[in-house]
Amino acid sequence: MNHIDRKTDLSQIGSLLKIFPVVAILGNRQCGKTTIAKEFSHQHYFDLESPRDLAAFDHPQLALEDLVGLIVIDEIQRKPDLFPLLRHLVDNQPSQRYLILGSASRDLIRQSSETLAGRIGYYHLGGFRIDDVGTKEIQRLWLRGGLPKSLLAKNDAESALWRENYIATFLERDLPQLGVSIPANTLRRFWTMLGHYHGQIVNYSELARNFGISDMTARKYIDLLEGTFMLRLLQPWHANIGKRLVKRPKLYFTDSGIFHSLLAVGRREDLLAHSKLGASWEGFALACVIRSIGKRNEEVFFWSTHSGAETDLFWQHHGKSWAAEFKYMDAPKKSLSMQAALKDLDLAHLWVVYPGRLKYRISEKITALPLADITGRWSYPRS
Repeated sequence: MNHIDRKTDLSQIGSLLKIFPVVAILGNRQCGKTTIAKEFSHQHYFDLESPRDLAAFDHPQLALEDLVGLIVIDEIQRKPDLFPLLRHLVDNQPSQRYLILGSASRDLIRQSSETLAGRIGYYHLGGFRIDDVGTKEIQRLWLRGGLPKSLLAKNDAESALWRENYIATFLERDLPQLGVSIPANTLRRFWTMLGHYHGQIVNYSELARNFGISDMTARKYIDLLEGTFMLRLLQPWHANIGKRLVKRPKLYFTDSGIFHSLLAVGRREDLLAHSKLGASWEGFALACVIRSIGKRNEEVFFWSTHSGAETDLFWQHHGKSWAAEFKYMDAPKKSLSMQAALKDLDLAHLWVVYPGRLKYRISEKITALPLADITGRWSYPRS
C-alpha cells in the first residue's frame, strides 16, 4: 500500500467546491489534508508553515488579489486575520476560489463563520476509510489507525514509533503554536488517563478528582483535545418519552492508532489481550459507521436511559430514525435493550455491527451487519 486513492473524500470535496467559493478542509495533523488538496487542479499553493509563503502574507491582499483559479492556503490558522480579506476577494473576484486547510477546528470554524457566512463549506477529513484501504486491511486499520504514515509504515513497530513521535510533536510543538501553555507532560498524562474512559459517559468530577485538578480544568483539557480532532464527544439524544435519560456525552478517541499508542499497545497480540479490547473495537467501528453514513458530528448521537436501555449510535435520515449497536462478539442476538430502543425511539431499523463475516436478520427491524459490509453507499431498508 504505497499510495491509496481517497475517492470518497475527493468526490465530496469536489461537490463543495462547485457550490462554495471557499471550502475549508479541517482535520488533525498528518491526516492527509495537503495531499488531498494537491489532487485538485490549482494554480496557486501557499503553505503558511513555509517562511517564504508566510512572509508573502505580510501583505496578503497584494499576494492574492491578482490571482485567478483555485488557490490553496495550507495551515490557515496561522493567519486568522485572512478571513475578512477572503470575504472581500470572493465577493469582488468571481474568478477566484479558495481551498483552505486547517488543524484547529473550533477556532477556525468560529473565525471563518463570522466573516464568510454563506460563502464557505466545511469538510472534515479524518484518516483513511475502510473503502480506501479495502476490507482485507480492516485489522491493520484498526490497530494502526487511519493516519496515512502510521497505516502505511513497513511494519507495526515502525507504525508505533511514528505515532509516538506524532504524539510528542503534537504536545510539544503544535499546541504551543496554537497558544496553548499547558505543560506537555501534564497534558500527556491526562490524555493517557482518558484512554481508560474511551467509550464511556464523561464524568468531569471523577476525571478531575482522579487527576487532581478542578472540574473546569478537566473540561478545558477535554475541550482542547476535542477542538484539535483528538477526541470525539458524542452527545446524547434527548427524546420526550417520559423516561430519565443520560444527558452527559460519551468520550471516544478519534483515531484508534493514537488510542492504542497511549495504552502502549503496539501489536495485534497486545490488543487482543488488553482489557480495553471491546471498547477499542466499539470506538473504531463507530467512527467507521459515522463516516459511512455521511453525517456530521452534530448530526449523530447515542441514547441511554438510567434504567439501562441504550443504543450506541442514533441518527435521522429521510425523516426516519435509525440506530447502530457495536458488539465485539461472534454472533449478536436480540436483547431487551435493543427492543427498548426500537420502541422508545420509533426506529425504522437497528443494525448490530460486529467483526464477523455473515450478514443476517436478527428480527424484522434488527440486522447483524459485518463491519466489512458498511463500505460504499449506506443502504436503508424500506421496511
